[in-house]
Amino acid sequence: MSGNEILALGLLLVGGFLVGGVVSFGRQRKWIAAVVLAVLAALAVAAGVLRLIPT
Repeated sequence: MSGNEILALGLLLVGGFLVGGVVSFGRQRKWIAAVVLAVLAALAVAAGVLRLIPT
């Protein structure tokens, strides 16, 4: 695996953990925290996917 693939995998894993936090905070009705985590998760997943796309 190259460095870009490892970085992309790490970003996708972080995005997955953040999505789990969104679900957890959403169940507790803490919407501000859920929205912040959702934005961070979207950024992490988008960065991971962009790293996997060859230029």
